[in-house]
Amino acid sequence: MHMIRVKKRLLCLTLFVIVLCVGSDVIAHPHVFIIQRLKIVFDNQGLAGFGVEWQFDEMFGSMISMDFDQNHNSTLEPAEVEVVKEKAFSYLAEYDYFIFVRIDGQSFKVKWFTDFNAILKNGKLCYYFFVPCHVNAHEFFKEIVITTYDPTYYTAIFFAKKRPARVKNGDRFVIESAIKEDKSTSIYFGMVNPWALFLKFKLKS
Repeated sequence: MHMIRVKKRLLCLTLFVIVLCVGSDVIAHPHVFIIQRLKIVFDNQGLAGFGVEWQFDEMFGSMISMDFDQNHNSTLEPAEVEVVKEKAFSYLAEYDYFIFVRIDGQSFKVKWFTDFNAILKNGKLCYYFFVPCHVNAHEFFKEIVITTYDPTYYTAIFFAKKRPARVKNGDRFVIESAIKEDKSTSIYFGMVNPWALFLKFKLKS
């Protein structure tokens, strides 16, 4: 009887080790951490798009510095920024640049960006880019939801605690916004709801 209990314990231990090894990639996520700020830009017609600022963790910043700061002056110069964009950003098109937008409940696919820049300062790396997203304003509210996440959860994205979002050129519109979890979206086997900016705007009467 004692031998049976020992064998059962060994079997359970073996299964636990197998599960742990097989699931090691899952347990290890995420590896990269981003603090995010958004700048919501309006023009005379309505929403023009939004600027994105990503500040990376020091480990990822150090990796980019080692790989792309060719002259080792702790600054990314224009030619180096272009290489960073090509080698360490543009591939995110496969994942919609981690930006998922809904306009009145309809999906808007992020296909391109403008004004990319990468800045390395005091060992910290920041990306800046602009996502065009034209939505005309009317007398009734238009609702935009901007959810940011890595579908693979290799990267975790958090809104900054201070000034997570700001508005530019919004004087002609009534604007309401809130940052909260997007309960309609889940990742990491349904265990994580990414955070999103919920934005509503309409023409002032």
